[in-house]
Amino acid sequence: MNADSGWSDYEGGATLGGMGSQGGTIVRDEGFRGLLRLTYESDDSRSFHVVTCGISGWLLHPRFFDNAAEALHAFDSMKPALEELGTTLPEGGPRSTADGRAAGPLLAAFRVRFS
Repeated sequence: MNADSGWSDYEGGATLGGMGSQGGTIVRDEGFRGLLRLTYESDDSRSFHVVTCGISGWLLHPRFFDNAAEALHAFDSMKPALEELGTTLPEGGPRSTADGRAAGPLLAAFRVRFS
């Protein structure tokens, strides 16, 4: 994690070791300026690894992997695309139906790219 990148430990690292949204243990959890979040959770007993990315008010997208190396690579490789997508969307979610319609193709393209 690079302090100059804007990414930092989510909630100061308080979530590490806790249960994630997909039922694994949170191993890595980072936020970007309070708007974006990437969480990596795992459960080695069932070869379970998931990276969940979020954009406040817009997106919660989990990606599942069968090994830690692939999950950690995905975690880092998703950051620039998530930042780019986040800058194109109104902060906090859609303010109108038009906002939602305009964002739909952008969100869909991101999910397809990172599925």
